[in-house]
Amino acid sequence: MTSRELRRNASSRAYPPEYRASVAQWHAERRARRPKTAKLVVNDELRTYVQDRLSGAVRTDDGREVGPAGAAWKGRNKPHRKDRRWAKGWSPEQISQRLRVDFPDDESMRISHEAIYQALFVQSRGALKRELVACLRTGRALRVPRSRTRQQAWAHVTPEVLISERPAEAEDRAVPGHWEGDLVIGLERSAIGTLVERTTRFTMLIHLPREDGYRHKHTVKNGPALAGYGAITMKNALASTMSSLPEQLRRSLTWDRGKELSAHAAFTVETGIPVFFADPHSPWQRGTNENTNGLLRQYFPKGTDLTRWQADELAAVAAALNSRPRKSLGWKTPAEALDEHLRSLQQAGVATID
Repeated sequence: MTSRELRRNASSRAYPPEYRASVAQWHAERRARRPKTAKLVVNDELRTYVQDRLSGAVRTDDGREVGPAGAAWKGRNKPHRKDRRWAKGWSPEQISQRLRVDFPDDESMRISHEAIYQALFVQSRGALKRELVACLRTGRALRVPRSRTRQQAWAHVTPEVLISERPAEAEDRAVPGHWEGDLVIGLERSAIGTLVERTTRFTMLIHLPREDGYRHKHTVKNGPALAGYGAITMKNALASTMSSLPEQLRRSLTWDRGKELSAHAAFTVETGIPVFFADPHSPWQRGTNENTNGLLRQYFPKGTDLTRWQADELAAVAAALNSRPRKSLGWKTPAEALDEHLRSLQQAGVATID
């Protein structure tokens, strides 16, 4: 980079050419002058090359165009769950780098990927048709702000709550009281919370009704989540459910990385139950819960509104699951396994008093 700057800003009147700060400043001011005509505006061959790689039709060996026609572009993002027109769909970076391969000796056939993006998204530099953004992989009508790309997806997951910090006794399932949790998602942002005890496979379902004002025309912009599983709502519902358990059955909770439990610190303070989060894209670390969620889909299929069901109806479904004999429990039911454990705790307490 340094050698390039020295070379491009060298004085052309000296021999041998040498770098001069005054000349470098003059070049910088000259390059910064605006408005500057976009390269895609003045170079027809380059513009045709870029457009063909972005939106060129997909064809069979005999030249026949194939694929759906796609929806008409209306200035919005790609159509949701609808056909998109098939196109070559090269990314701007692929186009930019391939130009060096196809035109190694033609310096006029050069353009940066950022210049292509600006030609697509910035109207004042509109050498390319605006609707060509639909040919990009994401199909976004607007660029994502750079600040948003720097946001941490799991900022609520700190090192001390990683699953690697969970007590070793939770791993071998020898001691009951370690739970796994998640959400079962339904239509229109409806959800049901699920809790499964790792040793006995005992299941509890959490009722998460939508809050007042959901999808109301006077909903506050950027206000609290009203779908029923916002951070505070989820924390309160989870605390209410797990606080009813005996203290010996409140050892830990392992959750996936969903932001619905971003208030986990407040939950731990309120209930005394430490929360741990699984690693990204690692559902097997909560295998008991994932298996139970699959069983629950028999009662709550995908694409159905889960807010139709009341708390007593969810309790009935949980009771049905807890009364199924399990091979992993020696054909006992989860309810029987949990009851057996609670009885052993009571007997141990009586023996200690005696």
